[in-house]
Amino acid sequence: GSRPSTGATKQMVLPLRLTSLQRVSYNKLHAHVYTLSARRQQTVNWCDQTGGTASAFDFTTKGILQEAVSRREYWRLSDSQGRPPGVIGLWPSRAVTFLDNHDTGSTLNHWPYPWKNLPEGYAYLLTHPGTPCIFYDHLKTEGNGLRKAILDLINVRKAHGIHVRSKVTIRKASADVYAATIDDKLAMKIGPGDWSPNMVGIKINNKELKLNCSGHQFAVWEAQP
Repeated sequence: GSRPSTGATKQMVLPLRLTSLQRVSYNKLHAHVYTLSARRQQTVNWCDQTGGTASAFDFTTKGILQEAVSRREYWRLSDSQGRPPGVIGLWPSRAVTFLDNHDTGSTLNHWPYPWKNLPEGYAYLLTHPGTPCIFYDHLKTEGNGLRKAILDLINVRKAHGIHVRSKVTIRKASADVYAATIDDKLAMKIGPGDWSPNMVGIKINNKELKLNCSGHQFAVWEAQP
C-alpha cells in the first residue's frame, strides 16, 4: 500500500480488535507468526484507505517481538529488507506499538507478553519509531526492575527526541541478540547475546557512545556531545 505524506492533524486510532486479526484467537496467534507480514500490509492498507488520517495498533510488532524473545530467535526482528518487521517498518508514523493490553495481558491474559522479557520489550518500543503505549499494569510493577526500566527508557526517548519517524538502522539480528542505532543518537541491544556499539567500532560525532541505562537483557547507549 502507498504511504501518503499528510499534514492532517485530526487522527483516530484503529479499534483495538483489528478486523484482520479477529479470525485468529490470541492463544493460537503465535502459530501464525509467519503470516504476520501479510497482516502488516493489511494494517498499512487500512490506514491508507483513511487518507493517512488514522493510526493502528501494531499487532505485528507485538507478535513478532514476543516470539523473538520467547524462542530466542532475535533474527525475526529484521525483515527481508533490513527493516523492523512490524508496521513501524513500513509506516511508523501510523503505528501504535504495545506489548500488552487489557485483553492480551492483565486478568484476561489471552496472549501475554513473556513476563521476564518485559524490560527488553520496552527497550525496543521506547527506542524505536511509532507511538509506544505503556500498559499501566506494567508501569506500576516494581518487580523485575520493570518500573525503573520503563521510566529510564522514557527519559532516554524524551532526552534524545526519538519520535514517530525516527530512523532505525539494524546493526545485528541473530539468534541471541538484536541491535540497532536510532537517528545517530542512540544505540540499543536486546537479548542474552553480547553486543555494544563500542565493541564493533560504532562512533557518533567521532566519539564512542556512553551507556545510559541497562537491565535484564537490554542496554541503551547515547551519543556524547
